[in-house]
Amino acid sequence: MAPHTEQLTRPAVQLRGLTRSFEGRTVLDGIDLDLPAGQFTALLGHSGSGKSTLLRAVAGLDPEVGGQLTAPARVSVVFQDSRLLPWRRVLDNVLLGLDGKDTERRGREALAEVGLEDRERAWPNELSGGEAQRAALARALVREPELLLADEPFGALDALTRIRMHHLLRELWERHRPSVLLVTHDVDEAIVLADRVLVLEHGRIGLDVRIDRDTPRSAYRERLLAALGVTEDPR
Repeated sequence: MAPHTEQLTRPAVQLRGLTRSFEGRTVLDGIDLDLPAGQFTALLGHSGSGKSTLLRAVAGLDPEVGGQLTAPARVSVVFQDSRLLPWRRVLDNVLLGLDGKDTERRGREALAEVGLEDRERAWPNELSGGEAQRAALARALVREPELLLADEPFGALDALTRIRMHHLLRELWERHRPSVLLVTHDVDEAIVLADRVLVLEHGRIGLDVRIDRDTPRSAYRERLLAALGVTEDPR
């Protein structure tokens, strides 16, 4: 597999013939895909369809994937679990692995952006689920990523907290404009957040939809659910 490029290219991510198998079962079957710089893309699919496998490949975390992959040098990943180290305070978690004279200032600014300016000295176990995910977002953003990968980052949150996190993520994306690839099983979340929605089916991209904010969400919802094989109860 080709290594990640050192400079941002157009498109930001380019996949050619991407393949991945596990014990003889093909999960990714020769995927060709371009993700333009600055685009917010959501990836839908059934459980076990390979969504997280594709994200891990783009992140450069899977050495067994085949095909060609081009991606930016600066990539950050946000998972469903915030993955904060319990023995480090919030600011220290945000700055993990970074050095330089201005890193502490940048960490504080990142925490302020996600509304945690008063929690930098807190321990992770003192945070709510939403606060922990905001800290994870701050940790990702302080690295000034060209590509932000998010693997069901709001799946464990309650409904109201999810809505708040949707607003926050969209706001942060509009401010910083990284390319975003969001893996989710939630059709409504994909429509609300993304400018483009992909459906992964049988190891390939089965549907590629551009989201127009002036078009009613219901039109996209019906089409995407149908692609996932879901028929809503009309009652």
